[in-house]
Amino acid sequence: MICNLCPRECGVDRDHTLGFCQMNNTMKVARIAPHYDEEPLISGTRGTGAVFFSGCTLRCCYCQNFEISALCRGREITPYELSEVFQKFEETGVHSIELVTPTHFIPQILDAFRLYTPSLPIIYNTSGYEKVETLRTLDGIVDVYLPDFKYSDDSLAMKYSGCPDYTETALSAIEEMLRQTGEYIIEDGLIRRGVIIRHLVLPGHTKNSIRALELIKERFEDRAMVSLMSQYLPFGDIGAFPELNRRITKREYQKVLDRLYALSLDGFAQELSSAKKEYIPKWEFE
Repeated sequence: MICNLCPRECGVDRDHTLGFCQMNNTMKVARIAPHYDEEPLISGTRGTGAVFFSGCTLRCCYCQNFEISALCRGREITPYELSEVFQKFEETGVHSIELVTPTHFIPQILDAFRLYTPSLPIIYNTSGYEKVETLRTLDGIVDVYLPDFKYSDDSLAMKYSGCPDYTETALSAIEEMLRQTGEYIIEDGLIRRGVIIRHLVLPGHTKNSIRALELIKERFEDRAMVSLMSQYLPFGDIGAFPELNRRITKREYQKVLDRLYALSLDGFAQELSSAKKEYIPKWEFE
């Protein structure tokens, strides 16, 4: 099967070679477990049933999940086994099922849903770098989209993620997500449908963050929630970028927070103390 699932459109036959995502057509996962460190509307009291997929369509040099996104560590899993995971999550009593970085395995994930349709809300956790045509295959399946909006500046996207067309591609993708879900719906303190847009503040790049928030307001007004993230830690392969080899400062974060509040964007803002290694999941490769 020639793969053009993501905006890279590398066009390779992943039955015989690896795509840009560094994956073939066999699903690989690095962790399957309840996850309690997402936004309060997702984690609730019982967590979300998270499936972390190996590989990625971006190449963020600072990725905190670098071990699985770039080094692609993980274990293989079939669509049938994934459908069994869905059933087991229902039995454990988690609030939802969360698919983390799943884009390059959408056909296999859809096979799993054909085998078993869980009654829990489905959350799609993505970098935001998505093709509208691919997202349309998820219409009616995904209840909550959790996209990043990493960059308002394509030069930064190219520098840090090897992605020359991130900004408009991600904005168009989020528009399609909103078309599918409509405005967010919250019941009993949990999000049941809708879109939560995440933005991670990078050290030294408050202008990128402020403009990202402004674009969210301009394009989506109040249809989506925003989750402003302060959890950046020096991870991954940042040797060529010494400016990234530190946490963000209190002054930097406050500057972005002030713009978030001025724009009256609904959502969440992490405490600066969230930049801790303890919040990074422990991978399971066996």
